[in-house]
Amino acid sequence: MRDLLAQNQEFWTTLGQLALTYVLTLLIGWEREQEAHTTGLRTFPLVGIASCAFLLAFSPHPDSGDQSRVLQGLITGIGFVGGGAILKDSAKVRGTATAASIWNAGAIGALVAMEHYAIAVVLALLNLLTLRALLPIKARIDRSRDLDPRD
Repeated sequence: MRDLLAQNQEFWTTLGQLALTYVLTLLIGWEREQEAHTTGLRTFPLVGIASCAFLLAFSPHPDSGDQSRVLQGLITGIGFVGGGAILKDSAKVRGTATAASIWNAGAIGALVAMEHYAIAVVLALLNLLTLRALLPIKARIDRSRDLDPRD
């Protein structure tokens, strides 16, 4: 009976971790979608929950060596996915903030799996703040570059 209760508890904990990851990364994906980026609403939660799930596979007794190897693979793999979001059009490069946000979504999923909830929430909020609050500054800089006669 205790084993069944422990499995039930583990199931609900895992489900909660995946749900938290999903919500945090969905918010970032929603922001990217609002900015008319093709990578957004679906990609971010999928990257987040996959990262979370790969690390949760070691629950309830994670081995730090195994986790380290999984994290190394995630960092590389998510970097590859993010690289696909970067587009070069003549002298302009677009999508770097989206690529960095995809990488961050993977980190959020990993942090939730490792039960570092506060850091995951802070990363999601900082990601959203960076994308939203710095957008007007970026737009102003981009406009000044377009008007610069040295181009």
